Amino acid sequence: MTRIALDPFVRDLDGESAALRAAGPLAEVELPGGVHVYAVTRHAEARALLTDSRVVKDINVWNAWRRGEIPMDWPLIGLVNPGRSMLTVDGADHRRLRTLVAQALTVKRVERLRAGIEALTNASLEKLAALPAGQPVDLKAEFAYPLPMNVISELMGVDAADHPRLKELFEKFFSTQTPPEEVPQMMADLAKLFTKIVDDKRANPGDDLTSALIAASENGDHLTDEEIVNTLQLIIAAGHETTISLIVNVVEALQTHPEQRRKVLDGDIGWEGVIEETLRWNTPTSHVLIRFATEDIEVGDRILPKGEGLVISFGALGRDEEQYGPTAGDFDAARTPNRHIAFGHGPHVCPGAALSRLEAGIALPALYERFPELDLAVPASELRNKPIVTQNDLHELPVKLGCPFGGDA
Repeated sequence: MTRIALDPFVRDLDGESAALRAAGPLAEVELPGGVHVYAVTRHAEARALLTDSRVVKDINVWNAWRRGEIPMDWPLIGLVNPGRSMLTVDGADHRRLRTLVAQALTVKRVERLRAGIEALTNASLEKLAALPAGQPVDLKAEFAYPLPMNVISELMGVDAADHPRLKELFEKFFSTQTPPEEVPQMMADLAKLFTKIVDDKRANPGDDLTSALIAASENGDHLTDEEIVNTLQLIIAAGHETTISLIVNVVEALQTHPEQRRKVLDGDIGWEGVIEETLRWNTPTSHVLIRFATEDIEVGDRILPKGEGLVISFGALGRDEEQYGPTAGDFDAARTPNRHIAFGHGPHVCPGAALSRLEAGIALPALYERFPELDLAVPASELRNKPIVTQNDLHELPVKLGCPFGGDA
């Protein structure tokens, strides 16, 4: 089996995903830093593995970890060994940690956030409308980033004053280009910041999820301080990064498919279809690291060996022709059915999926209603991905907003 090296600069994610699919349902891959794992690249096999009890999150199952081959200054160490949270445990411990978060992020409770999300969206649009006419603007920095960060911070009780520091640390946390000598300090700084947030909430509880986690730990649910801190970090990281990429990727998809954009703006295609097709076709999460096999597992005509690491390659399986047919590589906002698994599958499906969909479902229609003439400020071929192997994330999205609806011509 030929080993495929994942590009740390993410220069051609589509080409890389195609190569992974061509390698079969299970591909050998090399992560940045020379770490060897396997990747599942097909939809059906991924669904099966995501519900297979022989695939676990316990890093101590990993042969390379037990052999001491994974250095603590590896740039991806924070994603592979982020500490004890629902991201790293299975079974009863996973259910205990996940239940508290899932209860706060049910579709019904998330819907209560609608008014606040609408207000934040409108405030961002007002700022955009106040910019000089014709001036290119980075839509990612000025619109796609502030909304998810503000929403998830309000949900978790994180002060806006901490946003700049969080942005700086998360840039290093996700990047494959973070110098190894900076990784331990970055991890320590993240832990220190989130510990401070938890300590502040313990002293001054509020109507937020962090306070609820603390109260649960004091009322018999037995969450340790480490679990609370790591759960907070996980939700903040996942709760804003995925939605930023989703908003950016929808805009990129519509601007590069003008005939479909026209149908969306005319009301012939609904925004739900646009969002779901973008989640499939240009998924925000390209790879999820890492799960581990407790025994040899058949994956199609291949074997995932016992003790080896498994990456879920959502970027590859989202365009699997065996699942989506010969048009799998096409962006089609009217596609139906569209049973993608961009938010995961089974007991570990992302509990924040409803929130991400709600944010995108509010922000995107409002953006195009306010700026129907929005267009890319550079050719699509000049857009560049950030060096993050887990996120399908652009450096920036330069656009020209055009005349705002109702503004001066």
